[in-house]
Amino acid sequence: MSATVSSFLGFLRPFLLLPLTALLATACGAGAEEQPEAMVDLKTVQSGPKIQAEELDGAIARQPRNASLYARRAAFRLDAGQIEPALQDITQALDLDDTPGEFYFLKARALRAQGKLQSALAAADIASRRGYASAELNLLVGETHLASRHYQTAIDYLDRALQQEPDHTAALFYKGMAHVGLQDTTQALDYLRASLARDPRQPETLHQLAFLSNAYRQPANAALYAARGLKVAPNYGPLWYDYGRQFELQNQPDSAVRIYARTVQLDTTFYRADYRLALAALKTRKYAVAIPHLQRALRRAPRLAGARQMLAESLESLGRYPEAADQYRLLVAENPGNRHWTYKAWKVSNRARGIIVDETPRRTVEPIEPISIQRPGLPGLGL
Repeated sequence: MSATVSSFLGFLRPFLLLPLTALLATACGAGAEEQPEAMVDLKTVQSGPKIQAEELDGAIARQPRNASLYARRAAFRLDAGQIEPALQDITQALDLDDTPGEFYFLKARALRAQGKLQSALAAADIASRRGYASAELNLLVGETHLASRHYQTAIDYLDRALQQEPDHTAALFYKGMAHVGLQDTTQALDYLRASLARDPRQPETLHQLAFLSNAYRQPANAALYAARGLKVAPNYGPLWYDYGRQFELQNQPDSAVRIYARTVQLDTTFYRADYRLALAALKTRKYAVAIPHLQRALRRAPRLAGARQMLAESLESLGRYPEAADQYRLLVAENPGNRHWTYKAWKVSNRARGIIVDETPRRTVEPIEPISIQRPGLPGLGL
């Protein structure tokens, strides 16, 4: 990832943002293939904070009972992306002195970076009760609620951050994403644009605006945002995906495929590009081409709707029955009670064992009219 992208919203370096594009898919009513699952990594590793942390080693060796030294090193380590060592430092600081609210704030940051949302909120609450009040604390709590999909609560805390710092770029960005989650497109675009106005060279904000524009079938706008972002970060995969998607929406599939291929080269974790490449291959029944793309997409998003079905059917079409059977069994597990997938799993499993299932329709036999038998002596029997 480029240095420009990595420097996004300096305070947020140690945090892992939730899968924001999942919000876009939900809000836009987009197809199942747009449900994301990958997380946007906003942390960075920089030599400056790392060196600053190392410079404290000697001071801590001389003053091993000085809680503030451990807290300072924890802060530097967080900025350097060294999350586990940072958490160890701030835990040591709290063991020595558990009164400063700022120490709990640092602990909340470290826990949030580890994805421990509830623990992070608990530490942040203690920080607040210990008198620590800052825009960064409200931002942390708001973003953590956003990650938990508690959109309105997230907005409440982000509003507090903006009351303290009206031009806070990160707070504006996250508030925009919270409105995406609430399916309030107008407000979402307003806040994302406001964030971009304060940091015009931020590729992640440009990516979200481009993605949202594509999701609402506005490819011309998406192309502008994507092109602008690529001038700043020419190797940022998500922006290449956005640029390719606008070609697809404008019925230029060949151009879209070329761009998706470049996206995969730059970022193998961006599964949407793999998914789109698989769809393009399947349109011409190039099953062997589609399979690796589907496999890679499913590694990043195991419940990606439609992808497992396409993978199973592609493997079956190529006679790779054991692998196809495995995928059909996963479909059964994901869709309990689905008779179609249960039958396919049974049928292909038999094929994998060399047992050919006879699917020839049976001939329909016309029912034979029953013979009427009358009792002796009744009319019509001539007796």
